[in-house]
Amino acid sequence: MPQNKFSSSYLSSLLTPKILAFIKFGITGVSGLIIDFALTWFFKDELGFNKFIANGIGFTAAVISNYIIHRNWTFKANKSKPGLQFTAFFIVSLIGLLLNSAIIFLLDNLLSVNFYISKAIAIFIVFFWNFSANYFFVFKSSDKGKSI
Repeated sequence: MPQNKFSSSYLSSLLTPKILAFIKFGITGVSGLIIDFALTWFFKDELGFNKFIANGIGFTAAVISNYIIHRNWTFKANKSKPGLQFTAFFIVSLIGLLLNSAIIFLLDNLLSVNFYISKAIAIFIVFFWNFSANYFFVFKSSDKGKSI
């Protein structure tokens, strides 16, 4: 008897471990975005911190939060040494931030694309960098099918 096309077991059977990790990575990214923007706003607008200090606080808090979620949920890669893994995750995140800034600079300043369109394009491109680097490097597992 064929499975019901709307059952959760049927739908989950369609998701490969890599696609499932990709979806979880996106969900976690949205949570990090909320943390980053909320803390940046709070420290800048409510407490009067310098915008770059506030941005650094928001970025750092989001990176820490995302690391914890990715380690325990997205990739379930908690057998590695957390200090080394976090360092690698932070470096990947910093590279992502630099790529994001470079893309925005190129599109907005050099090609005169609207800032928010430039930012959206940069976020889209860097998302794939971040996922790939984390999937294949930071949270690498010898058996991805079992680790996710």
